Amino acid sequence: MADDTQNNPTFQIQRIYLKDLSLEQPNSPQVLLEQGQPQVEINLALGAQGVGEGMYEVTVTATVTTKVNDKVLFLVEAKQGGIFEIRNIPDDQLQPIIGIACPGIIYPYLRAIVSDICTRAGFPPVVLSEVNFQAMYEAQLAQQQQQGAASGIIMTNGSGAANA
Repeated sequence: MADDTQNNPTFQIQRIYLKDLSLEQPNSPQVLLEQGQPQVEINLALGAQGVGEGMYEVTVTATVTTKVNDKVLFLVEAKQGGIFEIRNIPDDQLQPIIGIACPGIIYPYLRAIVSDICTRAGFPPVVLSEVNFQAMYEAQLAQQQQQGAASGIIMTNGSGAANA
């Protein structure tokens, strides 16, 4: 009986946490007096790495750059992380779990943090739009296949950037 429970597929969240957060206002206070419609650029990056047997850290990083008249108004970079226990999952299902399911769990926390930090900095909240992590995963997989890469989505430095 004990062997049966040890071989059951496991997918559990161990911890969700804010790994890194940065806010910069390099041209304040002068840029705050400028008139004009701000331009907002949002980039996302995914990262994943094994941190122990059956344990994976997955991160989603959002970089929000807001400019007025080509001067940076503010830049926010937030990295939300999660540690997931994933055991006894077939290899062909492991990468999609790490590349789709885990970021989908982490992302709502990241959205709230980005919105909150913008508000606390004195700006209107930036609300990150919903993200289709399956489409991102499939696009990255297609790109890897075009490049003849044999590696999976497990990344240590984060890539898979996408504009939102």
